[in-house]
Amino acid sequence: MEHTRTIKMASIAEAVLFACGEPVPSERLAEALNSDIKELPDIIENLNERYESTGSALVIKHLGNSWQLCTQKNFAPYIQAAMENKKSTPISNAAMEVLTIVAYNQPVTKSFIEHVRGIDSSSVVNNLVERELLEEAGRLEIPGKPIAYKTTDNFLRCFELNSLGDLPPLPVLGVHEDNNSEKKSEEKE
Repeated sequence: MEHTRTIKMASIAEAVLFACGEPVPSERLAEALNSDIKELPDIIENLNERYESTGSALVIKHLGNSWQLCTQKNFAPYIQAAMENKKSTPISNAAMEVLTIVAYNQPVTKSFIEHVRGIDSSSVVNNLVERELLEEAGRLEIPGKPIAYKTTDNFLRCFELNSLGDLPPLPVLGVHEDNNSEKKSEEKE
């Protein structure tokens, strides 16, 4: 009886995730399944095992506190060829810089990004918002009420991250600075 319930729950989860077409928060998915949120990992695992055993092109990804039905990475070239979508164009170095700044410091304003980069970044930020890698995170309560930006679930999916906690650690700059100060001391002597 429990096995039949698990299969039914997996099928319902599959239908909900397919129909939504975007990440579904865990709470909303559990509510739709009429189940406890703690059951979701087992339900999703059952479904992913079913996909894997049949060689399916589908997989369900955990993105932060959401779940999304996706295609396997190895099918990306075929999907891109079929969609011929501008969003599939490679990300520029400037865009990668902006994404890095936002991901590690969010929420941040354009002014903060420009201060770190030392160059106007408005068009890069706007492009990343258009590509749904960044989104508005509200306005700061300071003069001018600038917009703050944060990364999206699409950012997590594109970079194959479950959460921002999966970002690699930033390099420690103190080590490099110490070496430079030692060299300067040696030069003075």
